[in-house]
Amino acid sequence: MPATVSDVIAALDAAYPRELAEDWDAVGLVCGDPAEPVERVLVCVDPVEATVAEAVELGAQLIVAHHPLLLRGVHGVPADTAKGRLVHRLIRSGIALFCAHTNADAARPGVSDALAEALGLTVSRPLAPHANGETGIGRIGELAEPEPFAAFVRRVAGALPATRPGVYGAGAEDRPIRTVAVSGGAGDGYLGAATEAGVDAYVTADLRHHPAGEHLERVGEAPALVGVTHWASEWPWCAQAAAVVRAVGGVDAHVSTRCTDPWNIRGQEEAQ
Repeated sequence: MPATVSDVIAALDAAYPRELAEDWDAVGLVCGDPAEPVERVLVCVDPVEATVAEAVELGAQLIVAHHPLLLRGVHGVPADTAKGRLVHRLIRSGIALFCAHTNADAARPGVSDALAEALGLTVSRPLAPHANGETGIGRIGELAEPEPFAAFVRRVAGALPATRPGVYGAGAEDRPIRTVAVSGGAGDGYLGAATEAGVDAYVTADLRHHPAGEHLERVGEAPALVGVTHWASEWPWCAQAAAVVRAVGGVDAHVSTRCTDPWNIRGQEEAQ
């Protein structure tokens, strides 16, 4: 018997239990028939025009995305709206859409484990643990050997897919880095947790000016900061989720190669 959408969902739910999702989140099957057979799956960060087109070209019957398509409540999905247009294209193309968001963030292994692995870190614990101490947001890990902060920033840049904004660091170039906190996605809400953990550096996305500046001005040595784009920080998870899908058997899982980071022009380079 061929694998079905329901079979793949069962595997994903086991890896990323829905009870780990935040109350405000929208995870699970967005559209599609659980009983339909699946031979090919596309795993991506964002369910957008580019990745839906990629799934159509691939001949996929299912998209597994990290970010929800319909995070806020809607009263309709007319085809003359951006998200409605995607829903209609998915249904017309026979492609189901499944989203694993904050449940994939908190699961172990999850999004931040994939990010830590990409950076060469050995993970010890969550940055913001749940009551069980095993699951939670972010991860704390350690490099095999300490290295100067400037070299560590280059390590991050080399480990993640290239984006136009790139990777940026805030800290003394020669500061030794050994212990590192990471949080895939927007993580400046965990600056305090990273400081309390006593790590040498914190890697996350969507760092805002005031929280980052206030963090660096703290009395005592705060962790150096490495900023990356939201998409790049979560993209390593796609390979992890694809492995979960392949374990179902008879299903070919592909990791999306299309950059869905919204920033595509770098002004400094244009001015040179």
